[in-house]
Amino acid sequence: MDFERRLTAVEDRLEIGQLPIRYALAVDGRDLDAWVELFAPNVDCGRHGRGRAALRSYIEPHLRWFYRSLHQICGHRVELVDEVSATGKTYCRAEHEVGDRFIVMGICYDDRYTKVDGEWFFARRKELHWYATDVLERPSAVGFSSWEHATEPALPQGFPTWSTFWADADTTAVTDRP
Repeated sequence: MDFERRLTAVEDRLEIGQLPIRYALAVDGRDLDAWVELFAPNVDCGRHGRGRAALRSYIEPHLRWFYRSLHQICGHRVELVDEVSATGKTYCRAEHEVGDRFIVMGICYDDRYTKVDGEWFFARRKELHWYATDVLERPSAVGFSSWEHATEPALPQGFPTWSTFWADADTTAVTDRP
């Protein structure tokens, strides 16, 4: 790989690497304008439509499910696919104030990125999580979810290597909820 291509790859990774923290700051600050600007202009919102306006109308009511929030970015992996697309995984611990509860979530975002007019954006961001429970609860004691707005936890079983790793093992000594 020549110097120019290597430099561009480094610059791309650095720019993409700012997206998760910018996302966290926008969510926690309830800055919807900054939040939607992180996504590609023609972002596909599935049955909710396309574009940033559709994305905003989808996310705004969800951000009213909780008052304060804190999204702590714990790690980020970026894989460049080509000059205009990349994939990534972002680990995050998030806390959400819901009435008198603080819901804590262990999250792994499955991200796709796209470069449009020289700038990197999220093309898609899919939230996968291990648990969503009150900070005073043990995740396993409440079936790994005690927040009505959380979907069924997709992790760790969602990792492609998980089932193979545990296939021939007796897990009763390490968990009562495999």
